[in-house]
Amino acid sequence: MSAPRPVPRRSWLEVRWRQFRNAPRPVVRAVTADLAVAIVGGVLLLIDRQSLTHGATQAGAGDLAPAVALFVVAVVVAGSALTWLWVPQPGPGGGTRRSAWSAMLGLFAALPIAYLVLVLVFQVIGPLLG
Repeated sequence: MSAPRPVPRRSWLEVRWRQFRNAPRPVVRAVTADLAVAIVGGVLLLIDRQSLTHGATQAGAGDLAPAVALFVVAVVVAGSALTWLWVPQPGPGGGTRRSAWSAMLGLFAALPIAYLVLVLVFQVIGPLLG
């Protein structure tokens, strides 16, 4: 009988790529739900930003802080709710069960996604549009 061959070590990039390709289905669903809400909100923020920078001011307009706060709250709440509806609780059993676990997964996925969309809207796309 021959000695077992040593398993070759994978690089950091190979490990991360494999984790990306084999992501758990609940995580993919949570990120998809949050990303869909964030993209819609990001487009609305971009339209609001463009209207403010091109002189279409209204009474009380000129500050994007309330819109950004509303965007973050909307992404967190809608993303958590959609994830709660879309991601069943893991575990044995045939029925579809919902729990706070699903909503928390959506919440934890929503925060970095909202931040990344805000950076994309205000630091990348906004300046490109002028």
